[in-house]
Amino acid sequence: MTTPVQPANFIEGIIIEDLESGKHKRIVTRFPPEPNGYLHIGHAKAIWLNFELAKKFDGTCHLRFDDTDPEKEEIEYVEAIKRDVKWLGFDWGEHLYHAADYFEQLYAYAIELIENGKAYVDDLSAEEIREYRGTLTEPGRNSPYRNRSVEENLDLFRRMRAGEFPDGSRVLRAKIDMASPNMNMRDPVLYRIKRASHYRTGDKWCIYPMYDYTHPISDALEGITHSICTLEFEDHRPLYDWVLENVSVPCHPRQIEFARMNLSYTITSKRRLLQLVERGDVTGWDDPRMPTIAGVRRRGYTPEAICDLCERTGVAKKDNLVDMAMLEHCVREDLNQRAPRAMGVLRPLRVVIENYPEGKVEELEAVNNPEDPSMGTRKVPLSRVIYIEQEDFMEDPPKRYRRLAPGREVRLRYGYVIKCEDVIKDEDGNVIELRCTYDPETLGGGTPDGRKVRGIVHWVSAAHAIQAEVRLYDRLFTVENPAEQENFLDHVNPQSLEVLQDCRLEPSLADGAPGSFYQFERQGYFCIDTVDSKLGNLVFNRIVPLRDTWAKIQRKQGK
Repeated sequence: MTTPVQPANFIEGIIIEDLESGKHKRIVTRFPPEPNGYLHIGHAKAIWLNFELAKKFDGTCHLRFDDTDPEKEEIEYVEAIKRDVKWLGFDWGEHLYHAADYFEQLYAYAIELIENGKAYVDDLSAEEIREYRGTLTEPGRNSPYRNRSVEENLDLFRRMRAGEFPDGSRVLRAKIDMASPNMNMRDPVLYRIKRASHYRTGDKWCIYPMYDYTHPISDALEGITHSICTLEFEDHRPLYDWVLENVSVPCHPRQIEFARMNLSYTITSKRRLLQLVERGDVTGWDDPRMPTIAGVRRRGYTPEAICDLCERTGVAKKDNLVDMAMLEHCVREDLNQRAPRAMGVLRPLRVVIENYPEGKVEELEAVNNPEDPSMGTRKVPLSRVIYIEQEDFMEDPPKRYRRLAPGREVRLRYGYVIKCEDVIKDEDGNVIELRCTYDPETLGGGTPDGRKVRGIVHWVSAAHAIQAEVRLYDRLFTVENPAEQENFLDHVNPQSLEVLQDCRLEPSLADGAPGSFYQFERQGYFCIDTVDSKLGNLVFNRIVPLRDTWAKIQRKQGK
């Protein structure tokens, strides 16, 4: 195959070198999630990178579940991960694997380590193992069981498998170096006794291999050429290589680390996200405020926008914090081209057009998407009573206010110019209705006498509007980097969700399918919720508002 001349990042540079040198004829990558939770947007970067590299170099990318902890892993998570990867636009084809399917081979390799004097059965408790391991400044101490004979270790390990010992009473450890400056190399645990039913193997096993032992062997068994992972595994690379060098696997993949994608005002940690779910700060893993792929999908983010973000942020060796505004910019850029327009009034204010004939209904022509003329137009009904946004009226407006006020005019989007003649208030002094007149000569733009009407407001016909619930979302946290806080839970944003129950939308939205997205003119991008929305009881999530902070920043920087 012809390889690209200029690599887009350092990983591509390594791959190109390996292909040109003949080290590999074809590359094989993998995305290896643990099925112990839902994937988050940080995982999206790893998915994108592994599958795109395979695509770019005409290789293969595997989806493998590193399922070695039966107490935390569930089939629910397996199916959710598969769904997320496919939603992002990637397909593993026939290359779906489970580390659990390698348990017999992993056990055989453990026997090989014992026979070669590279592993031993340890009777120390978990607490004692931590104590013996030492600290970052002090070397560890050898376990008193470290010098057991090969025969004794083989006997004990086989009896561990047979279920003769209680949970936690014994472990199998690698025999490496208790004085190593790398804590991961201080005789790490390879197997532990755990009587738990595995979603894939049932009760066949009562000993389970550790991740750091399973992962490199699984890579080798599958013929992975480049094992790409995030920077937190950099210190684990010596153990990855040690395992592969000391068992008779068919090949030795190369581990390469890159910086994970962290987003501002949120967290990308399955453990911490689970805390939010369990505390009730969110409604579940797919809450639209969550940075899980299930959450952003439900909110209305598109896979194209997320992949665009992955490409824009690039592949680096140093961790960084990506501005959430950049993701929102990618979402807007994508939806601006594809989202049909509609009018929705989120906080309705009743307007009676007094000189508009009672019973009359006009069908005004509205553009579906000015960015894509092929999307055509739609008809929007106008009648004597309409709703506008409360914020589009002020009794005592500032000097440059261009919306409706007593004695002032505005143009209805796609419609006529109206003028506010009277204001109706309730007994508490709240404005509850406006009485207006319209100029029948102003349909289609312009005015017969040439007067300028600068303000344009969106609206819906009261008689034809559908009622809907709209959910407005804000940042999940009040600080830019909650992961750095002493207790990230102290910074959950109590105003991250605002629910508006009495919104009025144009009737064209009545038959919208769950997951459909729209731009509500002057309001933002919205989608029909896929969980709570039902026919006749529509629920819309705001995906992003229209204002694009990131684009403004880019313009200021001249980019």
